[in-house]
Amino acid sequence: MPYKPSELSKPITVQTLRKMKADGEKFITVALYDAPMAAMAQRTGVEAVLVGDSLGMTVLGYDSTIPVTMEQMIYHVEAVARGNKKSLIMGDMPFMTYATPEQALTNATRIMQAGAHMVKIEGGAWLAETVKILTDRGIPVCAHLGLTPQSVHKLGGFRVQGRDEDTAGQILSDAAELDEAGADLLVLECVPTQLAKRITDSVSMPTIGIGAGRDTDAQVLVINDILGLTEKPPKFSKNFLVEAGDIPGALHKYAADVKNGIFPDDSHTFS
Repeated sequence: MPYKPSELSKPITVQTLRKMKADGEKFITVALYDAPMAAMAQRTGVEAVLVGDSLGMTVLGYDSTIPVTMEQMIYHVEAVARGNKKSLIMGDMPFMTYATPEQALTNATRIMQAGAHMVKIEGGAWLAETVKILTDRGIPVCAHLGLTPQSVHKLGGFRVQGRDEDTAGQILSDAAELDEAGADLLVLECVPTQLAKRITDSVSMPTIGIGAGRDTDAQVLVINDILGLTEKPPKFSKNFLVEAGDIPGALHKYAADVKNGIFPDDSHTFS
């Protein structure tokens, strides 16, 4: 039977998502920033919402995520938490707010107290100690590998990562170390489809893909891309509003297409 979106019946937890991975059931993730969209996500059955520092570009008009502050993140996490009581809420940690384990613990506490159920941090094996410290103290962590927007100046722009053997090997190694350290979820952004599949098959934590093919355990898109609000949309995105005709319909179509294995297709992925 094709999946038809419906309202979440109970709160989603880390264990819910781990069971879905074990059962081979895809889950839906949306990056969004306000209470009305958060409420709509709950009504649509979106299992996880990400209050991303992408709000720097989608809401605040910055050229990158780097200028986003803790205060801005807290403001939007609080808004999303007021609008959604059942999806698992992830809150991004802004640029340089987790450079040391001590910083990470202090700032992750603030994000959690604002209403998040998990924090998200960008980076590889160097974050393993931080992940262990946070998770040992009851703060779930979503890691983020591949294209990490906070490192855009180091990476030389918004580019696909892991196409050559050396960088692919490094991403695989980083994923294994973060999994071992206790990370609960892993975002894979703009990596080749086959690399994302290898990582998904090799780690215990569920993976969330964006421009990473259809073999990850979940997909995430930014609400602005789903609704066609991005002036120059990335290859991995899709405007669902065109086919759906209205905003609730667009979110429903995105959710259904992810669950039914229709999105992403080859045009939204990298080799």
